[in-house]
Amino acid sequence: MRKKITVLFVVVLSVFSFSCGDDLEKALDCTGENLLVQLESTADASNVKKIDYEIDYSGSYTVKSVKWTFGDGSVQTVNGTTVSHTYTAAGTFLVKADVTLKSGGSSCTSTHSKSVTVN
Repeated sequence: MRKKITVLFVVVLSVFSFSCGDDLEKALDCTGENLLVQLESTADASNVKKIDYEIDYSGSYTVKSVKWTFGDGSVQTVNGTTVSHTYTAAGTFLVKADVTLKSGGSSCTSTHSKSVTVN
């Protein structure tokens, strides 16, 4: 199913970007690289309200920055792939990571999200 969605996305992207030449190639490369990004989270052992987040990326680009939106109104941009956030209350939060990948002089950003429950 994931493969079908990926193929459909690439076809749609190709149709809308057909006249872009090199830009199309960059967009397809970036789309492929973004599929290699995973958002991971782990509760801190010493504080149940503290969650450690990590971007797991196995592609050939470089992670330039990550803008984290923690679902509780807090936003933080980091130049690495890891960050920790301490919530003030228990609940379920939608966490988003806007991951900017860089290769040479070009870069692209994709958003990855997951639901996190804090006790």
